[in-house]
Amino acid sequence: MDRRTFLATATAALTLPALANATTNYTPGLVKKHLAAGDTVFLVFGTEWCSTCAAQDRAINALLQSNPDYEAKVAFIHVDYDQYGQSDLARDLKIPRRSTLVVLKGDQELGRIVAGTSKTQIKELMDTALSASVA
Repeated sequence: MDRRTFLATATAALTLPALANATTNYTPGLVKKHLAAGDTVFLVFGTEWCSTCAAQDRAINALLQSNPDYEAKVAFIHVDYDQYGQSDLARDLKIPRRSTLVVLKGDQELGRIVAGTSKTQIKELMDTALSASVA
């Protein structure tokens, strides 16, 4: 294993437990259940070994800690791309790759980020989710 791979893997391993506390791990049917209940859903398609995913997780975790309303009013669901990247959910949403973030409400997609790690951009998406949850 080269140094870059080791560092990316180690960073992801350290980041995911913190994000895991704020998110629910995806299981088939979970998204439909939340949407049917009227919840706003923030999907995090990622893997443990992806450095872009780890950067997104760090930004999401920092934002969750800065505003408890995110976690209280939005259903954050982590979708393991290695396991569910070819699932009906991923196909229906046309998820192009890991490190994709998607916000859903009812039958609408409210926003998406593909491979973006900007904390500002992720905050905008999380704010969209929060606004939809109180509307």
